[in-house]
Amino acid sequence: MKSTLGQNIKTSLEQELQNLNHNQEFIYPRYQGESILNIIPSCGSLFGLTDFQFPLLKEELLSPLQGEPQNIILVLLDALAYHRLDRWLAEESDLDWHQLREQGVYAPITSICPSTTSAAITSYWTDSAAVEHGIFGYEMWLKEHGVTANMIEHKPISYRSPGGGLDLAGFDPESFLPVSSITSRLLKEDIQVHAFQHFAIINSGMSEMFMNEAVRHPIATPEDLWISIRELVETRSSTRQYIWAYWSQLDGTSHLHGPDSERARADFLHFSRAYETFFLNKLDPTCRKNTLVILTADHGQITTDPGAEEYDLRNHPQFTGMLHLLPTGENRLAYLHVKPGKIEQVKGYIHETWPEQFQVMETETALQAGLFGPGKNHPDVHDRLGDLIVAAKGNAYWWWGQKPNPLIGRHGGLSPQEMLVPFLAAYL
Repeated sequence: MKSTLGQNIKTSLEQELQNLNHNQEFIYPRYQGESILNIIPSCGSLFGLTDFQFPLLKEELLSPLQGEPQNIILVLLDALAYHRLDRWLAEESDLDWHQLREQGVYAPITSICPSTTSAAITSYWTDSAAVEHGIFGYEMWLKEHGVTANMIEHKPISYRSPGGGLDLAGFDPESFLPVSSITSRLLKEDIQVHAFQHFAIINSGMSEMFMNEAVRHPIATPEDLWISIRELVETRSSTRQYIWAYWSQLDGTSHLHGPDSERARADFLHFSRAYETFFLNKLDPTCRKNTLVILTADHGQITTDPGAEEYDLRNHPQFTGMLHLLPTGENRLAYLHVKPGKIEQVKGYIHETWPEQFQVMETETALQAGLFGPGKNHPDVHDRLGDLIVAAKGNAYWWWGQKPNPLIGRHGGLSPQEMLVPFLAAYL
């Protein structure tokens, strides 16, 4: 079951990266076998299931993991970029993630588009791409509810205090998605599904969209997480289990202090030491051999300058005046709903004001190219994406919030720093 192939594997994506100029602007999603969209079908395949929509991970990624897992633990460390993990592993030679790397598989894969939590986690739980599940970013125009919504907190994006959820506008998280959760498919095969998340979000509106059939476990710290997972594995050793372990602290720290900051690195090390001390080193040996651990992410992050006034759209009223509403989506992948007859003027303004800093795409062109994934278009796709899609190059971004701009780390776009995440997997 175990493999020593991990260090020798070179995927097509890795080979391409070796030849890239470090100033490469965009990495597009590899939906056909080298993306996070392929992880869940691969987990299903390892459990013996075949009824998932998307392709499995490429053979060179999946073949070293073949076996009969009793437990698959999917560890999603929010905002863990591939290149950042690579550097931290090189700096910390005693981390037990090295053991997984030696025994199994370690390679870069891509996020989806947009490279953001609300879209990516929905894909993880529904075996569907953004084009089908319809979650296109942190901010999204919901025509049917007449509001630009925060798709993490499920409230109008302009609200600054508790309360005032989208339920007041008729929004129902349980029926909002046109796709179903993977949980029911796993339960039909007697595979128990467990979700571990921080207590502040375990019963959030976003969780309600796709976790209702899963057993949800609120946790408070990395130590709490890993002790709880160890106890679950040891007490249910005869039951096949899919275990979702999600930790968001790295993302929050990276947003506020930068993804390459000392604090971000400290968060990763803290999480890693808890995994070693309270899970790996204490796990009953009889539970180890059939337990597969996968460390991955939803997206990475890129460092930006929050003080760059040229990117604050409050300083560009002529530009925003050509739009029906302020941009939606992400600071680094914005959706523009343009007033009639103004599309060429909008393109011209972007080109003249921010030369070579943004790539402008017609929405229909992006859809036909499969940027948001394969699958049937969500019925409201054009309402939600608008007329133009604008992807930031380099460290550019737009800020349109009517509030201070505190973010150093950002994501949502197509840069290698945002798009490339690790796939580190092995049996214990």
